[in-house]
Amino acid sequence: MSVEFLDEIVRGQKQGGRGGVTSVCSSHPLVLKAAMRRAVRSGKPVLVESTCNQVNQFGGYTGMTPADFVAYVGAIARQASLAPENVLLGGDHLGPSVWQEEPAEGAMQKSVDLVQAYVREGYVKIHLDASMKLGDDDPGRPLDVELSARRAATLARAAEEARPDRGADPRYVIGTEVPIPGGAQVHEEGVQVTAADDVRRTIEVTRAAFLHEGLDSAWERVQAVVVQPGVEFGDDFVLEYRPEAAAGLVKFIETQPGLVFEAHSTDYQRRQSLRRLVQDHFAILKVGPALTSALREAAFSLAYMEDALLPASERSSLVEVLEQAMLRDPRHWQKHYHGSAQELAFARKYSLSDRARYYWPDAQVQAAFAKLLANLSVRPLPLALLSQFAPDQLARIREGSLENTPEALILDRIERVLEDYDFACEG
Repeated sequence: MSVEFLDEIVRGQKQGGRGGVTSVCSSHPLVLKAAMRRAVRSGKPVLVESTCNQVNQFGGYTGMTPADFVAYVGAIARQASLAPENVLLGGDHLGPSVWQEEPAEGAMQKSVDLVQAYVREGYVKIHLDASMKLGDDDPGRPLDVELSARRAATLARAAEEARPDRGADPRYVIGTEVPIPGGAQVHEEGVQVTAADDVRRTIEVTRAAFLHEGLDSAWERVQAVVVQPGVEFGDDFVLEYRPEAAAGLVKFIETQPGLVFEAHSTDYQRRQSLRRLVQDHFAILKVGPALTSALREAAFSLAYMEDALLPASERSSLVEVLEQAMLRDPRHWQKHYHGSAQELAFARKYSLSDRARYYWPDAQVQAAFAKLLANLSVRPLPLALLSQFAPDQLARIREGSLENTPEALILDRIERVLEDYDFACEG
């Protein structure tokens, strides 16, 4: 895999603050297909990441181990005619997060096994995250930063030991000050931007821990630090990037050879904000819910067209089937959505946090989705309905750049999000 692409991004940043990479954080096949189609057209690699909760040695919430995920992504890449060397895999928040209720010894052993499973299967971008308290850590005190760094170094040593003989050496990401994965749980007016002194401290103690473990070579491959640049999103809000608030961070990272920033939860930022993030050395832009939200929007638009075209007895009822799946198993949204019954119902369908993304693998949802696509593939969709529910796609259909098929409409909706990221990463 062309891990040198990541090296080129860092070099470009250090030579002029230009160039970045989009980190696609989704396992949905259509999201991955859209990302890979863009990679084929651009000739650049695509970076796909999975988290420790999503993919681990016990299956994660996707049911996939690292080996399974590698095979899954590889199959989609082949279908898209994307060369294997143009697919980069990253592991996000690799550490004891999944097992933080367990005593440290057991949680860390499982974390070691997790990291090694990722590296053995060819993941090349490894975010080490041991920031959380474990079961026997003092609950009344903040986790000691040196202890967190030592645990991260333990994971780095495990990764180094697991390197394939002919594989690429892992590139590492450190740091943990990030928004809540998948978006904030309450409406926020602002978030605290990471202080430059805190980043300096993170780098210093982590470097010391690496060197204490004899990981000098591994430290040279630490390429990025995760910080909070002041971006966030939730059910019904987006906090836009404000360059003036991150000025201290920008000035600091310019003094650090070989290091850039990684920005999490960049979903729904305007394209100019994304470009400014890249220009300010946030060279790795992670995005997930904005992509699956675009997929959901497109699927709902198709469902509304289906309602207009077919009698109730023949419809897929996708929107209703998805709602029932979320009600049957509320664990993926009930801690994130709040309010009255009506407000909860609205959030399940339309929240920017898009907790609905966890329910696409449900067998009944999959069956309804397949029926929706089949129902609407019999003949071209009427222009009048496209004008009502997919006007942007209609324009491209009329100019001949987009097919009038349900899947093409969905992929195009996802690619419009990725287009903003491409714009940002080019400059």
